[in-house]
Amino acid sequence: MMEHSATSTENFYVKLGDNAVFSKTIGESDIYLYAGLTGDFSPNHMNEAEMRKTAYGRRMAHGAMLIGFMSTTSTIVAERAGRDGAPETPVSLGYDRIRFVAPVFIGDTITVTYTVAHIDLNKRRAVSDVTVANDQGKTVAVGQHILKWVART
Repeated sequence: MMEHSATSTENFYVKLGDNAVFSKTIGESDIYLYAGLTGDFSPNHMNEAEMRKTAYGRRMAHGAMLIGFMSTTSTIVAERAGRDGAPETPVSLGYDRIRFVAPVFIGDTITVTYTVAHIDLNKRRAVSDVTVANDQGKTVAVGQHILKWVART
């Protein structure tokens, strides 16, 4: 749903429809590095033999890793909006409505698309829709991201 507050958003840092796209092929090393960083050594990610016994048939990437790639696109949008000399700086307030709707396997190439969908000038926020799709075009994750601009001191 594309909407904005009654005040014009023409002079805000982002505009409705601003977007960013990021693609990456998920390697086995990504999964091992992410597990080491977070301590999530679930068999879903680390044990090929165990996962062969499931409907998935093989290991899958951590869902939270996909959120990290969502963050990559939010950073791209925030950096494009400009930071140098601006009276405010963008910060992430987090993600809402995150869903992992299909698995991401080793060797899949994912593409994250981030699109500004709502601007609230009073709260100095932008809410964006984020979609992650695999290389077959299937949606594997969705969510919304909240970016807020806070005053510099």
